[in-house]
Amino acid sequence: MPWNWFRSRASNPTARLELGERGEDAAAKFLHRHGYKILVRRFKSHAGEIDIIARHKDCLAFVEVKTRATEQYGAPGEAVDKRKQRHMIRAALDYLRLLNNPQIKFRFDIVEVLLREDAQEPDDIRLIQNAFDMSKPFVY
Repeated sequence: MPWNWFRSRASNPTARLELGERGEDAAAKFLHRHGYKILVRRFKSHAGEIDIIARHKDCLAFVEVKTRATEQYGAPGEAVDKRKQRHMIRAALDYLRLLNNPQIKFRFDIVEVLLREDAQEPDDIRLIQNAFDMSKPFVY
């Protein structure tokens, strides 16, 4: 069963990428409406990618956006496993190095977007602030 699920997802990568981009656009608008100032979208470093980097009050937020058409296989945020967290942490540290390691609070947020492929607007958007902490061996 899981293998069939993987095959059906991989058979149309263009539709999946398009859904992800639409989800990121919806997440950016959502965050802006909730007081976030979007600084960078799709930041890439050798360590990985961060979908959105934003300022929220006195904190820098590194945001992972997970978009799904349904919750049939679980909540979108469940896909942010330890491996993905490590990639995000490394990319965030790369970003902070580019800024000369400022003394600033930062956190890792997840935005879950439920967006049917044929829908114009998301069915639901959920923000999980401070979804995970920077784990050892990483320090800042």
